Amino acid sequence: MLTLFKIRGFTPYILIMFLNAMTDLGHKIVLQNTIFKAYSGSELIVLTAIVNALILLPFILLFYPAGNISDKYSKTKVVKYSALFAIFITSFITISYKIGAFWLAFLLTLILAAQSAIYSPAKYGLIKEMFGDKYIAEANGIVQSVTIISILSGAVIYSIFFEKLLNNATLLPNEILKHMYFIGYILIFSSILEFLLSIRLAKISSLKTTLQEELLSTQKTIKLLIENQTIYHSILGLGIFWGISQLVVAIFGEFLKQKLGITNTIISQGLLSLSGFGIVLGSLYAGIISHHKIEIGIVPLGILGISICLLFMPYFTNLYLLGIDIFLFGIFSGLFIVPLNSLIQYLSPKKELGRILAINNLVQNLVMFIFLTLTATFAYFNLSSKNLIFLASFIALVTTFFSFKKLAKNFLVFLVKTILSTRYNIKVYGKQNLNHSGAILLLGNHVSFLDWAILLITYPKNIRFVIDREYYKLWYFKPLLKLFKVIPISTRASKEALIEIHEALKKGDTVGLFPEGYLTKNGHLGKFQKGFEKACKNLSNAKIIPFYINGLWGDKFSKANKILKNTKSKNISITYGEPLLIDSDATTVEQKVKELSYYTWQICPNFKGRA
Repeated sequence: MLTLFKIRGFTPYILIMFLNAMTDLGHKIVLQNTIFKAYSGSELIVLTAIVNALILLPFILLFYPAGNISDKYSKTKVVKYSALFAIFITSFITISYKIGAFWLAFLLTLILAAQSAIYSPAKYGLIKEMFGDKYIAEANGIVQSVTIISILSGAVIYSIFFEKLLNNATLLPNEILKHMYFIGYILIFSSILEFLLSIRLAKISSLKTTLQEELLSTQKTIKLLIENQTIYHSILGLGIFWGISQLVVAIFGEFLKQKLGITNTIISQGLLSLSGFGIVLGSLYAGIISHHKIEIGIVPLGILGISICLLFMPYFTNLYLLGIDIFLFGIFSGLFIVPLNSLIQYLSPKKELGRILAINNLVQNLVMFIFLTLTATFAYFNLSSKNLIFLASFIALVTTFFSFKKLAKNFLVFLVKTILSTRYNIKVYGKQNLNHSGAILLLGNHVSFLDWAILLITYPKNIRFVIDREYYKLWYFKPLLKLFKVIPISTRASKEALIEIHEALKKGDTVGLFPEGYLTKNGHLGKFQKGFEKACKNLSNAKIIPFYINGLWGDKFSKANKILKNTKSKNISITYGEPLLIDSDATTVEQKVKELSYYTWQICPNFKGRA
């Protein structure tokens, strides 16, 4: 990542991102803290919701022209002129503080948000144009980290300034603002510095498009979203999460006043910042466990945790317990949003990625605005902050049921992975051989009853396993095996199973099969049966990938004798070979698996197992 700072324009760009987040946040914090001090009950909730709605509304209304401006003109110019315009806006904001014009400050919130809405597509669009595909992931990571740090630190710093400048002098909104003019000068200084940094950005030309091309591309993107349910559901899930978050932020001040009697804005903003730190940790953990593939199995866990944290939040009267609950809310939020964002980026075609991300932002802002409107409406009819938190928990719970319904299989895979990782050290070799986009037939050795789990953990796509019908018929396994679309096979009904394997491969699925037909009793590779050859006839765009599992012979889940099972080894490896032609015969595949076993012993001789 340090290499990025050697690229011309990266350092000023990162500083611009930091200052821009601080400037946008500063005025919002001043207004929110003023409302927090001056109002209570339903007025506090409604006015807080209105402030947040004023920030979101321009992002909804200016979505299309902002995108057009970003595509039509140089993004560096858009950034420069937007930063220049921010100087004038922050100057007027400072004047509103100086004269104590509370409602003028409200109006200027809308204007500042409009500037941000125009600014945003160009600001984030610069990442790819300045740093290219090679550094896009690293640049995004730094930008996200810097933005979160800016928001978290800004919320606390501005609240400290707020409390020091106010010094409990008054509780009238107009008078409170008069004490805040020094913060206005900080906003002006930040805007000037941001403008000077924008001048240093490298000049980058942008691709110009006609209005007709823009409309056709937008229609194509919308059609893609309708057809790809995974992207659509991911966008909707993120929208619901940010809607819930906005609801909680809008009512949190009143909740603290009503439940705990807290009126200090530093404590209020500090508690909310804990959720931000939680999101950082949850996001890091989500990235760590998604080492081999996007771990979408944590999505149901994340939204379930959010629901539970919200459910218990109204019952905490101890400030420290409330802080822990908010922190956990942030951790579960990170587990929920990171896989969904990753899915959107991974599944979106490269040419449509920018527009899909723009639509994602639009949906999020629209849902947040709807939630804030509902919050203000319920508060107007005197629904308590406690009941509104319960409403947020209920919405999260409904989302939980939906996510478990859609991702039950992925969640179970995640559980298996988590349980096995506590006992075994698993290494994967030959990952570069798994890039084939068509159907895959996985064929390899059968060492223990955990072989299927090792494949599930290390293979990046869903696998349909072929299993002995005797196990399939067991009532306590059958529902789970049906969920995984397991294919039952037996000597009496092998023809039907082979037809089902053929159809699965024809559809582009990955099928896992142990062609020895039995679990090894001596640790050696047995003779491969020829049945799979019949299932592979007349297939196109399909490959066979051989694999070899090492280290499970002697484990308690293998058929080794008691003496060997006493050996306590936790090292397991799986090696994937190069793709073979789908019409390869059993002898060829068996030989390739043997070669993988020799290779495995050479690269990891300390691993227990037998060829």
